[in-house]
Amino acid sequence: MKINELSRRNFLVKSASAVSLASVPAWYAREAEAAAAENSSPKKDVKPNDRINVACIGPGGSKGGYRQGLGDTKRIKGEPGVQVVAVCDVDKQHAQEAAQQLGPGVDTYGDFRELLERKDIDAVVIGTPDHWHTAIAIAAMKSGKDVYCEKPLTLFIDEGKHIRDTQKKTKRVFQVGSQQRSDQRFRLACEAVRNGRIGKVKRVEARLPNGTKGGPFPNAPVPADFNWDMWLGPAFWTEYIPQRTHGTFRHWFEYSGGMMTDWGAHHLDITQWALGMDDAGPIAVEGIGSLFANPNGYNVPVDFTVTYAYPNDITVVAMHEGENGVRFEGENGWIFVSRSTISASDERILKDPFSGNDVRLYASDNHHGNFIQCVRSRKDTICTAEIGHRSATVCHLGNIAMRLGGRKLEWDPKEEQFVKDDEANKMVSRPYRKPWKL
Repeated sequence: MKINELSRRNFLVKSASAVSLASVPAWYAREAEAAAAENSSPKKDVKPNDRINVACIGPGGSKGGYRQGLGDTKRIKGEPGVQVVAVCDVDKQHAQEAAQQLGPGVDTYGDFRELLERKDIDAVVIGTPDHWHTAIAIAAMKSGKDVYCEKPLTLFIDEGKHIRDTQKKTKRVFQVGSQQRSDQRFRLACEAVRNGRIGKVKRVEARLPNGTKGGPFPNAPVPADFNWDMWLGPAFWTEYIPQRTHGTFRHWFEYSGGMMTDWGAHHLDITQWALGMDDAGPIAVEGIGSLFANPNGYNVPVDFTVTYAYPNDITVVAMHEGENGVRFEGENGWIFVSRSTISASDERILKDPFSGNDVRLYASDNHHGNFIQCVRSRKDTICTAEIGHRSATVCHLGNIAMRLGGRKLEWDPKEEQFVKDDEANKMVSRPYRKPWKL
């Protein structure tokens, strides 16, 4: 049975039989597990000379509420043959806490450059705030380290070009922490879309959480064990405000991009994957958002609707409304996928096995294990630097459109520039604070 042969009328009738699944069908789980086994690290011990030494830069801390780097490193440490040897954080307490949890024998650093000088480190996990991702990732690759970097990969579009070019030149293994690519539900949704099971795609909704209001916040004394100047790094100098750091950095354009980059890097990444746009992207964007701009306060969009035009007359909308997840709408049906469920307008869309001629996507059931396996095999990971850059670009385009008042912007994904719009093109890059440079 060809799902994409359903008529529009049939689709409307059949929509009443919509199916929702907490997990993927059994046939898909068995098949995906077998396929993913080739792209995950071995489930057995490895020889001592095959051991991989890993370090974490930016583990975060228990009081800050942002510990993605530590969580990633713990999962990577759990892979056979992996040993954590060092951590680095500008907050001395965070570094010490991480070393205790990842130890024994884990050294601590306050400057990532000193850590990268070590020849015995094979790979690094980067869990810093977004504005530090690029400088550290590039330095790590140039020092011979493979990189697992949290999403969103970049703070602005031009940074991604530099990461991509450095990765190609150094040939280091690079994994972006877009972990939904290693979730069977999201892969099934993308494969169903790719194989025409909902017919021609017309609209995609990437439903994200809304932003947060806050401020103005007062300046405060810098904590004794916290290197504020190093935390700022390439960002411009400002007086210390606790709310700029740790878990709340994402609400400041100076260091992140709000929910458009925090959750957009997940759901717009899945959108790119389903549409076959991992090396491309939209051709136009317009967006409206309520930017919360207080002096010394959060300044990213709180409520937003960003509309992208993709080739083949596909509309993608990133929005703060609706159930968190991604909804794909086609001429003959729909699919909704989130971290807890996958559903479709007709049960056959999800339950009918794929044929030998259908498009199948890179299979991974363990994002961290996939990274370690690729460190050993030197193959591409499921979410490379190029993929992470392109997905982050979609997020940045949305924020640029909102900051420019919502007017429609044309984008050339090949040249990675706005078309005949000098004002918008100035926002593709940002200056670094000296002595840091891109």
